[in-house]
Amino acid sequence: MSPVVEKVTELVKPILAEYHFELVDVEFVKEGKSWYLRVYIDKEGGINIEECALVSDRLSEWLDQYDPDPIPQAYYLEVSSPGAERPLKNEKDLQRAINKYIHVSLYQPLAGKKIFEGDLTAVTPTFLTLRINDQGRFKQQKILRQQIAKARLAIKF
Repeated sequence: MSPVVEKVTELVKPILAEYHFELVDVEFVKEGKSWYLRVYIDKEGGINIEECALVSDRLSEWLDQYDPDPIPQAYYLEVSSPGAERPLKNEKDLQRAINKYIHVSLYQPLAGKKIFEGDLTAVTPTFLTLRINDQGRFKQQKILRQQIAKARLAIKF
């Protein structure tokens, strides 16, 4: 975790706790010539634009007051919902995703594939189990958690 992400995470958590919001992710990335600080938040039932603006204003105040400045270069602050295809970053996210359709990317191929999509049916400390459609036939696919590069909710078409 970068020092900027670490410090912003530390600063935003008390703000979110005050409103009973959840921190999903913090990113500090360079795109083209510009830097972006992105804070993704959520709550039960979803987050709205006014709540994102509230957190953005409060976090901006904290960052402006903080000395030394944790982000010395110019950047754009974006506070938003993680969206319909939110990342599944921790145990709580995975547990909430049981019986939902997810996308899983692997570091190395498993059964010749690096990407799996299906309904998450089980989560254990070692495995995720997905119910996948394999050419019209449904089957259970166990995936070792250590093989997973990324997991996120997905939209089923």
